[in-house]
Parts: sequence; structure tokens; C-alpha cells
Amino acid sequence: MLASILIIEDEKKIARILQLELEHEGYETDAAFTGLVGLEKYKAKTWDLVLLDVMLPELSGLEVLRRIRATDLHIPVILLTARNSIPDKVSGLDLGANDYITKPFEIEELLARVRACIRTSHSRSFQDDVLICQDITVNEKTREVRRGEESIELTPKEFELLVFFIQNKGQALNREQIITNVWGFDYYGDTNIVDVYVRHLRKKLTIVDSLQTIRGVGYRLKE
Repeated sequence: MLASILIIEDEKKIARILQLELEHEGYETDAAFTGLVGLEKYKAKTWDLVLLDVMLPELSGLEVLRRIRATDLHIPVILLTARNSIPDKVSGLDLGANDYITKPFEIEELLARVRACIRTSHSRSFQDDVLICQDITVNEKTREVRRGEESIELTPKEFELLVFFIQNKGQALNREQIITNVWGFDYYGDTNIVDVYVRHLRKKLTIVDSLQTIRGVGYRLKE
């Protein structure tokens, strides 16, 4: 299966060159020329990597990165930055960028960084297919959940919530973080929905003591 790459770059000539070079290497690509359109295209399908220019109209590259990381901590993002934009590089890495490359760049170097990021991401995905916490086992690929030897049936949203708790086990998570990562940053419903789904998980998995309520904050799944 071809790896898919989203290019968010306002200089159309650069975006087109990147598309041609990446497609020549066997990647599937699409391009967006503004931050808002780039974010819409990112949300419209599953990508293997994002090439993201920092200086974008409508929505800055760093803001696009922040919103991507609010819902997906794993997709590789490579920033395209100006030669002397050290603060942008630092901010981008702090926001969760995997790498950056400075304009003007050699296409061979960019291709090497793309290959490295995708290779690392695929390796991590393979290792992360099975999540374990205490005697709870979750297979993200098959969406199977077991508590010891018992198979547990969860709804899709219950499953996503459990995965998020296990990925962040031991950490106190507030309702806003949970809503953003499980329901999406554009969710506008009542945050009490988190409490409802936590009750469902506690009942189905019998983990009342393990899935702790942190007063004034939210919840924590004990390691």
C-alpha cells in the first residue's frame, strides 16, 4: 500500500515540485496552499506524513500543527522553515513536530527525512498494536479487548476512550483533554459525556478502583 503524504505549502511552485518528486518515489500526495484548507484535507482522510510550511495564510503552520497534535500524537510532521527562523523551529519541535528542514533544501535530503519518519512511524505502529495495562489487553488493529481471559465488548467510542487512557496511564487527564483526543477538537457538546463513558468503562471492565476520579481535574488510569 502506498504511503500518503499531505503537503501544506503556500508557494505553489514548491508544492508542485514536492508532489512530482514524492510521486516519482512512489508516494501518494495531495497539496493545500493555506492553513485552513490544509487542516480540512488532513481531517478528510488518513495520512502517513504531513509536510507543513510554517508561514501559511489563513492559519499559521504552527497553529495547524497544534490542532493536528490535539487529535493525533503519532502522525509524522516535518516542518518546512525559513533559513533563519530558529524560534519557529524550536516552537515546532515543542509542539510535537518530528523533524524540520530548512528552505532552500536539497530534494534528496528531504526524501531521506521523509523515509526515516515514515519508517519510524510504521515501526512504532506495529509495536503499538497491542496495549497493556494491568491485566487489560487492547489490540488496536483488531479492536479486541480482554480483561484477563475474558473478552469485553465495547462500543467504538468506549474503545477509543480506553485506548486514550492506556496510552496515558498514570497521568491525570482533564475532561477537555479527553474530549479533544477522543471526540475531537470541534466537539461542542456537554463535557459530562466523559463522565458517562467512564462509568460505562468501569462497569464493563470492573475497574472502579483502577480508573480513578481526580477531584477538580478529571480521571487517571493507574499503571
